[in-house]
Amino acid sequence: MHPDMRKLALSIAALLTLSASAALPTDTVNASLYRLFTPLTFYHHVAGNMLAVNNPDNDAEEAVDRVLMNVYLNRPDLVQTTETKLQESGSLRPDVDQPIEQKVELTEYVAPKPDEPQLEPTEVVVTKPKFWTKKGDGFLQFMQNYVSDNWYKGGESTYSLLGSLTLEANYDNKGKWKWDNKLEAKLGFLTARSDSLHKWKSNEDLLRLTSKVGLQATKRWYYTLQLLAYTQFARGLKSNDHRTYSDFFSPFNLNAGLGMDYKVEAFNKKLTGTVNLSPLAVNYRYVDRTMFPNQNSENPTSYSWFPKRHGIDEGDRHLLDFGSQVTADLSWKLSDNVQWKSRFYAFTSYHRAQIEWENTFQLKVSKYISANIFLFPRFDDANTYDDDLGYWQFKEYTSIGLSYSF
Repeated sequence: MHPDMRKLALSIAALLTLSASAALPTDTVNASLYRLFTPLTFYHHVAGNMLAVNNPDNDAEEAVDRVLMNVYLNRPDLVQTTETKLQESGSLRPDVDQPIEQKVELTEYVAPKPDEPQLEPTEVVVTKPKFWTKKGDGFLQFMQNYVSDNWYKGGESTYSLLGSLTLEANYDNKGKWKWDNKLEAKLGFLTARSDSLHKWKSNEDLLRLTSKVGLQATKRWYYTLQLLAYTQFARGLKSNDHRTYSDFFSPFNLNAGLGMDYKVEAFNKKLTGTVNLSPLAVNYRYVDRTMFPNQNSENPTSYSWFPKRHGIDEGDRHLLDFGSQVTADLSWKLSDNVQWKSRFYAFTSYHRAQIEWENTFQLKVSKYISANIFLFPRFDDANTYDDDLGYWQFKEYTSIGLSYSF
């Protein structure tokens, strides 16, 4: 057993011995027990008191002497010092016989300790930044006009169907770089009783991809490289005419421009979009079809091999122009149900010019039903000059049908 444990056992034995005497005064007991709680010492008077004929009147002191004598005889190895050595080190404190009283201040109210929050393991989820945003919209609309054969003002019944799909995938790393991609596809067909040669012919035909990479210069300006490619799906026909005026990849246009792109946000972000200025631009045009109508002949079946068409010289399939261009793609939410989408494109090689301005006014009747008004003026001095409109061309239609955005 450890020495400290032995001393504790001796102290308990002394207390049990003293507790048997209920008549002992408290101060007498306290003055006699100090020897049990100090380092174990060999006291000379302990043996003398035990051998004396007349025992002392102090029962507490006699009980402590018996405990100490038992230790001296059975476990002398526990004795650490002697009374002689204590006397050599100095006299004992005179107040050692006085009872020690603890001064304890009691309070009527103890403030409760605040409850410490229990720490629970928390799972940390780190999400990957989302740099790509994807969206799209489409509609399928039709137009119908019926006029009886005996209608007093004349006229003609027509039916048309128009489908459109627009897909966008844009990259923005929330820093300096962005990459915008837009794919547009439109195809519409028209039928009329007056056309005895074609049951259906296209009246709207477009397949166009716009892609541009930008490096941020200021808050709204970007250094941009823009790529524009477009053609059509089906053959371009005219009423009661056998000849084909355009076709898939006839023509095909590929345009690349280097310049600046401006991000538009106005009217509380109701007007949004981009404006691209490319002082350095190159336009490549290719015609895959080898036979086109002879525009100088009144014969509807007259064709020429590689005639001058779409600005390309006779006998050639390619056209390469260098110049400048401006492109604007804007969307203005005029009200909760009315939206205006506009695209402006202008290219000049400083010896020819091409300008296109597409305008679509969309009226949302419900979540899945909308009506569209499309206005499209176009200028291209590479085409044949018209006596009434010159180099200007114009297209317009209205439609109603199903629409969906995602």
